[in-house]
Amino acid sequence: MSQEIELKLAVDHAGLTALPRLALLAAGAESPRSLTNTYFDTPDGDLERARVALRIRRVDGRCLQTLKTSGAGSGGLSQRGEWEWPIDGPELDLDGLAALLPMRDLDAATLGALTPRFRTDFQRRTWQLRHPDSHIELAVDEGEIVAAGRRAEICELELELKDGTVAALWQLAESLAEQVALRPAQASKAARGAALGANQWALPEEEDSPRACFDRAMAALDAYRDSRQASFIEAAHASLARLAVSADDRDTQDLARRTVQGLDAHGRLDLAGGQAALALAQRLADWRIRRIP
Repeated sequence: MSQEIELKLAVDHAGLTALPRLALLAAGAESPRSLTNTYFDTPDGDLERARVALRIRRVDGRCLQTLKTSGAGSGGLSQRGEWEWPIDGPELDLDGLAALLPMRDLDAATLGALTPRFRTDFQRRTWQLRHPDSHIELAVDEGEIVAAGRRAEICELELELKDGTVAALWQLAESLAEQVALRPAQASKAARGAALGANQWALPEEEDSPRACFDRAMAALDAYRDSRQASFIEAAHASLARLAVSADDRDTQDLARRTVQGLDAHGRLDLAGGQAALALAQRLADWRIRRIP
């Protein structure tokens, strides 16, 4: 098992087009790869309830089976357990799966009921960066999620800490946000696929704590992106407005107001709004997530 520490950021197509032109990414881009991923669960959603995601990824003529836990984190930052190993073809390795710690409480019947539920198809461009004294992989993903005949766009970047401190992730994200409009993304591809398949998007419970308000707002923007239901824009506004009055310090209140001011009717943040949202995410982050190794 490895521990994956990652900061996920949503961008639009204009932002994705601009990224490779940034001085920071002017050199060192790896060859683009096409990734096809099939996610599995039982018809009753047993893995989703257990807060794990199971996929088979096809890339460069190989098949990889991956299990991820939901882990801990907020504001786009997450730390998750990850198990990944090569398999011979597109069929699940159930024996290898059953041996993993998160799966030991599931019986053979549940494992036997696993079936494809949705897929994600996207092109990935990556850069290996040193920033500072840390190794970070920046991945730009563009493609789609397909579930139950419905489609949702993938347009995001992920900053994965390979070695070093979480502070370096935030510093790199700040550098990118100075030139490209972005925002923390709360939902993983697996969570998005499950919601799209069910045609239902659930938000975290309403709470008054600053972190809960912010996470609910970002989750609402994630849900709007895939559902186009205007109620989620309203929920994002409401959570940010609550944060702007409930936070104990003026800096947090001001950042929440600036995030709202930068939010348009289509759930997109402008450059200033994205910078404010990122600063809020960093301010409210779980700093128990510190470093790799």
